[in-house]
Amino acid sequence: MASLTRAVARLAVTGRQAVRSIATTTPVSGHSDDIMEKWPADKFDKHFIDYLSRPEIDGWEVRKAFTELHDYDVIPDPKVVEAGLRACRRVNDFALAVRFLEAIKIKCGTQKNRDTIYAYIVKQVEPVLKELGIDTPEQLGYNEPEFFIPQPEFWWEKKWYKDYGFDKQPNIQY
Repeated sequence: MASLTRAVARLAVTGRQAVRSIATTTPVSGHSDDIMEKWPADKFDKHFIDYLSRPEIDGWEVRKAFTELHDYDVIPDPKVVEAGLRACRRVNDFALAVRFLEAIKIKCGTQKNRDTIYAYIVKQVEPVLKELGIDTPEQLGYNEPEFFIPQPEFWWEKKWYKDYGFDKQPNIQY
C-alpha cells in the first residue's frame, strides 16, 4: 500500500505516468527453520512447562501451546502433560483436557505403542488427573464408537467386528 501511495504521489509531482512495481514477499512458514527442534529435550520440556504454568494464561494461549506441541515430532513428557492438564483446569476447560489426552494417544502411533507409551503417560499423570477431577478418554468411553452398528451390505473388515466385540453377539450376521 505504501509503494502505491508513493507512486501516486510521484505521478502528481512529476506529471509522468508511474510504473507500479510488483511487490514480492518470501513465504513465511511456521516451522521451516525452527530452532526449537534443535533444543535438547530438557530445554524443550522446560519451555512448554514454563509457558503452560503461567498464572495469567488464557484458553487461546493453552490451545496455541497444544497446537505448537502437537506440531513437533515428539510425544510430550509426563511433566509437560501435567502442566498442560493444570493449565486446562486453570482456564476451566474440561473438554480441552480430554482432547489433549486424545491427541497424545494419537501421537503414540500404532496400537502397540499406544498400549505401552500412552499407558505409561496416563499412569504417570494419574495423581494429577485425580487431583483435578479429569477423566481419561477411556474412562469416558471415547475409545469405542457410541453408535456403531455393523452393516454387512457395506464393506467392513472382519477384524473390526472382533475389535468392537460384535463377533460374540449371536444376532449379528456378517
